[in-house]
Amino acid sequence: MSEVVHSFTTTVPRWQPYVVPVDLETATEEQREAMQVTPSNKGISTYVLTLAHDPESLAVRSPLFNLIMYGKDGLSLGERELGATAASVVNRCVYCAAVHASRFINYTKRTEVIDAIFADELDAELDEHLQAIFDFSAHLSTTPPRATQADAQDLANVGLSELESLDLVLSSAIFGWANRLMHTLGEPVKD
Repeated sequence: MSEVVHSFTTTVPRWQPYVVPVDLETATEEQREAMQVTPSNKGISTYVLTLAHDPESLAVRSPLFNLIMYGKDGLSLGERELGATAASVVNRCVYCAAVHASRFINYTKRTEVIDAIFADELDAELDEHLQAIFDFSAHLSTTPPRATQADAQDLANVGLSELESLDLVLSSAIFGWANRLMHTLGEPVKD
């Protein structure tokens, strides 16, 4: 029996949709194209199979997500993952927080950062550079957004360029959207 996970964790839970995901074997050509299914690509996640119910949106979402989170220039991959983690903490998306906190640790090897965030959430105390990134993303992710000019200046003060700051805005924003999709379409569970 599965148990819903309510606490932040670096152990990535299984995401269980409320609706039946698209069956890859019976997916339409439009759905297969939106999922970017190739004969050798069998690793389609449950989340993507669920989003495939709306292939027109999925066909736009996946390339946009990949450009924002894995672009070659600008913010480092670890810093983008920290922004995604901050947004996910604000939005209480346990699944996304687990995935992106784990990726942050994988890129940076800094488990103490995620330990502090999961223990103290928005009151976490980090080094100056990561604090500026975490706070900006968290403030941008509240409803209504609380990010201020001072938050943007803090990013510049720790050395982020305008391009890097833009990457942080984009990674935070796409997680505002992704977190809401995750919440409305399913829940994180532990088997």
